[in-house]
Parts: sequence; C-alpha cells; structure tokens
Amino acid sequence: MTEQQQQQQQQTAVPAVPGVPPDAPADPVRKDRRVLRAVLRWTAAVAVFAAVGAATAYGITRMERTDVPGLATEPDGRWEYPVLTRPPLPSGSPGPFAEANTAGTHHADPRALLLPAPEGARDDKALRGSDGWPAKEDFLAEYAAKEDREELGQHLTDHGLRHIAARGWTMPDGTRTRIYLLRFDTAAVVDELLAPYLAPFGAPKFPLRGAGTSANDKTFPDEALVEDVQRVVYDEARPYGGEQVRHAYLAAGDTLALVVQSRKGGARAVPFQQTVTLQSQLLG
Repeated sequence: MTEQQQQQQQQTAVPAVPGVPPDAPADPVRKDRRVLRAVLRWTAAVAVFAAVGAATAYGITRMERTDVPGLATEPDGRWEYPVLTRPPLPSGSPGPFAEANTAGTHHADPRALLLPAPEGARDDKALRGSDGWPAKEDFLAEYAAKEDREELGQHLTDHGLRHIAARGWTMPDGTRTRIYLLRFDTAAVVDELLAPYLAPFGAPKFPLRGAGTSANDKTFPDEALVEDVQRVVYDEARPYGGEQVRHAYLAAGDTLALVVQSRKGGARAVPFQQTVTLQSQLLG
C-alpha cells in the first residue's frame, strides 16, 4: 500500500462530525458540564461517607469498650452492677438539687437510694438492721477508738440525725463493702459535718477500724466527680495491717454517705472507684 493510500484510509477511519473539523478542540461548554458532573458525584460520595462515619462513631460511643473490635481490653476488675434507676419521687416533690428545694431534701426513701450489690456478692443481712434502719451504734462501730465513737455519736445527735440506711456485701475475692446513708434536716447541716469536722482534706479526723493511718487518695480520678455531690476519699497508707481499708465520704443535699471497702492483702482501686461513683450518681 502506498503512502498516499494509507493517508486516505486514516482519514476515512474517523467519521466526521457535521460542522466540526476533525482536529477541532473539544467544546468548552461540554467539558465544563463533564467537570461539573464529576464534582457533583464526588460531593455526593463525600456526603454519604460522612453520614456513614457519623453513624459509626455514634454506635461506638453507645457500645461497651470490649464490644468494639480492636478496642477490647483485658478485664480491669470492675464489678457487674445491675442497671441503676433512681427511685420515683412523691408527686409534686422536687429533686434534692432543684432550685425550689433550698433544704436539699431527698424526698425518696433513703433505703431506695442505696447502691444495689453487684453480681456474685453475698449480702450482709446483719448490716441492714430492723426494716433496713440500722442503729446509730452499728454505724459508729466502723470507727476504731471508743472516744471517737462517743464524740461522733454525740455530734450526730446534736445535728439532728434522722435516719441511717445501710447495705453491705462480700465478693468472692473477699472484698467487703459497707455503705451508710445518714439523713439530716438540711444540706447546711451535712456541709458543716463533712468538712472540716469529719473529713479534712489531708486525713480523716476519726480513723476507721482496721485502717491504721489513712490519707487523702490523690489517685481517685477527677473525671469520676458527680455534679452537686461533694466527695472526700481516703486510702490506707502502707504498710497495711490485716487488710487494706479504703473509704469515702459523700455529701449530697441532706444526706451524708460513708462508703467503706476492705480486703485482706489489698483492696483494689477500680471496684472502689466504681462503687463510690455509682453511689454518688444515685444521690445526685
């Protein structure tokens, strides 16, 4: 085939578009439309991915840490508590921190505000006393010195102690928990009792039975603070005696709480922090 025949064949292989020379540049309007369609497709894709990403993030925040693939952790010692619900208030009664409730009164039954025992716990029935109201002497028995028990007991009487509700349990590893809720007439009375009288920041005024020397627990996470609930936490200093004792005082409206955990060989920090925080939430 001659060179002239090859050129003729190449020219006939590409059909001509009427009104447009074969070597003419592309229509700028059509090019702009193609670019616009591509931009719209990418915009739609980005929107879809953003929506999917947001839904995924929401799902992860609602799941337990160990339920998310790649984020599972080894058990950290937390106990399995039942789902917590605050008891219903009498009709028309405000919550303890409502603006109209200037006395900070908990109108719910104090026994219903006690943290329930976790899964696997053995209930301490003796701690509940008669109908869930233990005697003041049962509460004072937590303190080591006779003179401290006498002073504190008189102080509670002078400040108008109304009721004591209590609950306790023992876990399979030997950790013993005791929770006391002391109800007074007003939040002002509780504030006066908490600090500096009962729970100074550095160390408790009245050492607990078996606690030896206790000091402020600076390792307790600040993130676990519950709004409107004051908290002072202590840990027994080394060397421990027969068992390590951790305890915390909580002030919530008209209610003063004492949470105690002890265990031979050492009371672990995580379940103590968990117990204190959950009890704070029930009172808050």
